[in-house]
Amino acid sequence: MSDQSTTPPLVVLGIFAHPDDPEFSMGGTAALWASQGAAVYYCIITNGRAGSNDPTQDLDELVRIREAEQRAAAQVCGVRDVFFLGYEDGTLEPTIALRRELTRLIRRLRPDRVVTGDPTAFFYEGYINHADHRAAAEAAVTAVFPSAPTRPIFPELLAEGLEPHQVKQLYITQLGEGALIVDIGTTIETKIEALRQHRSQVDPGDGSWIREWAAGTGRAAGIAYAEGFRVVTLVPEPAPPAEPA
Repeated sequence: MSDQSTTPPLVVLGIFAHPDDPEFSMGGTAALWASQGAAVYYCIITNGRAGSNDPTQDLDELVRIREAEQRAAAQVCGVRDVFFLGYEDGTLEPTIALRRELTRLIRRLRPDRVVTGDPTAFFYEGYINHADHRAAAEAAVTAVFPSAPTRPIFPELLAEGLEPHQVKQLYITQLGEGALIVDIGTTIETKIEALRQHRSQVDPGDGSWIREWAAGTGRAAGIAYAEGFRVVTLVPEPAPPAEPA
């Protein structure tokens, strides 16, 4: 029997456009995985500067506030570190430069699993998906494949000592039919507390509306509170050894 203490932890990287996006999209799941021993990291692509319509708001101060809020929220969920890329909020594009930065981070952290949004989702019930969300997701998906595992793409990263890396699973945040449903019953209150850290952006109140969202995701599967993902498996798990005859 192998010594489980020598098994490296699952490494997870969540890539999102704005501070507070991870908490809404995967806060309960991140807390669950972290509690199970996974090394969870977040990458926040934009600086969050467009997070206020108050004409008196000092936007440079808002950037500092939102970074601090995101770090506090990540700490609540047990996330090990947060990487901020500092792109301008509200005008994000899936550029080659952004793809290179995400590829660099993937090759550096070498995650087993990357979590991001759906680059094809324009409309959800009752609202339009933010263009930054789509751009962040497109860049993230393209960094996962083909950029991160392909040696001739971004050869300058090889000069930095960053060898190609193949992510095993890509989790796309998804609601509704066909989603992998993750039971966050043990971490729903952690998700709510993490969202409370984003005081400049959201007031969860008593958390009832967040619980209602999570209950809606889990209802079809008979789960009290859940988050949903579309999972793309890039490296299948090896088949278990055959039982001796």
